[in-house]
Amino acid sequence: MPRISGDTHGGRWAPEPESDEAGVVTRKRGEDLVYEHRHMPMSRAAFIRRFLFNLSISALLVFASLALGMVGYEHYEHLSWQQAFVNAAMLLGGMGPVDPPTTNPGRIFEGLYALYSGLIFLIVAGVLLAPVIHRVLHLFHFEGPGDDT
Repeated sequence: MPRISGDTHGGRWAPEPESDEAGVVTRKRGEDLVYEHRHMPMSRAAFIRRFLFNLSISALLVFASLALGMVGYEHYEHLSWQQAFVNAAMLLGGMGPVDPPTTNPGRIFEGLYALYSGLIFLIVAGVLLAPVIHRVLHLFHFEGPGDDT
């Protein structure tokens, strides 16, 4: 088992490299993961920092997706920025568009943006829930396959 060096950097940890007999640095599979090992306790402050980092990544992804939708609606459907915002936000939120598309390129854009929005919803949910699920697994001392130690 490698020794853990220094600060966990908000959940990231860097094991000190191990060497074999020839002096070649070796790492075991999964040692450079973003999350800490199951034997490493994590403070509440570190968990909150990790969650806020994931929240900021999710917000950035949602705002970039909203901007993409607004630009698409403005370009293909010639909607005002306010109406483009409403349509993009409603599609991104899973409610569907407010204004039906009137042009063929607008219909294609709306279909592709709807598919994209569904994927973004799943990605954002995963990014937001990852630290919470990881924390819960630590609380229950879950041991995955191959965790004999």
